[in-house]
Amino acid sequence: MRSPWSRLVAVLAVAVLCCPPFARAQQASDAHAPEQASALGIGQKVATGRRWMVTAANPLAAEAGASMLRAGGNAIDALVATQLVLGLVEPQSSGLGGGGFLVYWDAKAKTLTTFDGRESAPRAATPTLFQDAAGAPLAFLDAVVGGRSVGAPGTPRLLETVHRRYGRLGWPRLFRPALALADKGFAVSPRLAGLIEGEKETLARDRAASAYFLPGGTPLKEGARLRNPAYARTLRLLRERGADAFYGGALAREIVRTVRGAANPGLLSLGDLREYRVKERPPVCAPYRGLDVCGMGPPSSGALALGQILGMLDFYDLKAKGSDSPESWRLIADASRLAFADRERYMADEDYVPMPTRGLLARDYLAGRAAALARPDALPEAAAGTPHWDHAMAAPARADGTAPELPSTTQITIVDASGNVASMTSTIEAAFGSRLMVGGFLLNNELTDFSFRSHRDGVPVANRVEPGKRPRSSMAPTVVMKQGRPVLALGSPGGSQIIGYVAKTLIAHIDWGLPLAEAIAAPNVLARFKAVEIEEGSAATALAPELRRLGFEVKTAPMTSGVQAVSIGPQGLVGAADPRREGVAIGE
Repeated sequence: MRSPWSRLVAVLAVAVLCCPPFARAQQASDAHAPEQASALGIGQKVATGRRWMVTAANPLAAEAGASMLRAGGNAIDALVATQLVLGLVEPQSSGLGGGGFLVYWDAKAKTLTTFDGRESAPRAATPTLFQDAAGAPLAFLDAVVGGRSVGAPGTPRLLETVHRRYGRLGWPRLFRPALALADKGFAVSPRLAGLIEGEKETLARDRAASAYFLPGGTPLKEGARLRNPAYARTLRLLRERGADAFYGGALAREIVRTVRGAANPGLLSLGDLREYRVKERPPVCAPYRGLDVCGMGPPSSGALALGQILGMLDFYDLKAKGSDSPESWRLIADASRLAFADRERYMADEDYVPMPTRGLLARDYLAGRAAALARPDALPEAAAGTPHWDHAMAAPARADGTAPELPSTTQITIVDASGNVASMTSTIEAAFGSRLMVGGFLLNNELTDFSFRSHRDGVPVANRVEPGKRPRSSMAPTVVMKQGRPVLALGSPGGSQIIGYVAKTLIAHIDWGLPLAEAIAAPNVLARFKAVEIEEGSAATALAPELRRLGFEVKTAPMTSGVQAVSIGPQGLVGAADPRREGVAIGE
């Protein structure tokens, strides 16, 4: 007999198709509706290969990466080509005007490292950037739409930095797929058309964005042929002059002029662009079931929060409890709530504020946090803990922040024939970012990932705005290691829900033995703050009565994860794309 969990997975194929259309207006904070789900059956969701694998959020982008691998390129070559196409065909989610994090396994050197291409705050920014004259936080749209929310983009410099270090094909070769599509045009996907319709009012506020997405005042429809000559000009500039052409010269001046001249002007300067640097950082790794789950550390909270959740659950036998047990989900939910309490209190850009990074993942600390879960019902309160600080200074007082981190992001996961592994999550933050368009691409609204409040009762918030600082993120590009070698790479878009999406996929795959594609497709059930959130329209809503009996507040909501994953084993590679979006896997 099939378990209830297996039935949940099976029913999701219907549930995703039945999800309600994209919510019309953006809401503040984490109540913001995610990007709408796409229909199942678009492209190839699962693929196997002996040599290489590409998974990406759009079929055209995945094919661009695959073409580089077929031409003898490596994972980094494919990554660059894939991201350049994503910025064209999935412009609402990522692009040259945004930033990202890359976790990379160098098979030759046998090393895992990470690259921080996160956007940075202008040097003129102050902690009151998102406050009104009275010191109150701005309304959401007042903060996001326009130049105020734009940070110095990191994606162009990130792509160039890693290609110079690891790439095999020539830099100009990587631009061919994106240039061909920008020049000749591509068909607007169902997903893009729906998102444009949902954001037509805010897109209309910028002349360039309105002309591109709302020609003649009418939102682009599914199947419309869309060319982007401005993006083609930008690509040719970068192809010939490299990322310096983005961070200086005429394009940089146009970016700054657009940001500062918007109706809601920002502070970005030519100096901010000129001084931007990508930062290589050591990975943050946490043990789980004999594996090492590695990812991006601060300024991302992704690997730390994910590692805390798994670290607490490592003290409990989820396999024995089973996937259909409310007890399993009670443990997962409360472990997540505890991790998010620590996230709100401690996690930010470690270059600017001291952080107990090691202490948050220390085995004895997580054992104490896990002990709090040894009860028959939900925690009445999930409060931040007191991890050990490995700084000479005393632990500083910290207040909890509030940042409306939104779910418009993308994930690329690639394994090449040499065994190199790239897992990159990139973003412009909200759907269509700041809604400002320059050079055929959208500018980010990444600064709204900072806390709108700088202090609470005189106590500073770690994730407050500061000059040059990088806002905290939940992006969680992940590489899972076993005995010093990668066995799985994955990540997802989804704002602060990313952490729960990745955790669910890992638990379903590692603890409950679901094949990779089924683990991704399984209904999303997660908790961040007070409530357990269940994917709207999925059969997981059957869990709600028992979770309420255990003491949880339960909510249902659209949860459009976009997990892209590749498993690496002795029988070869398996790639899988989330059925909720248009992504595909291509392997050979």
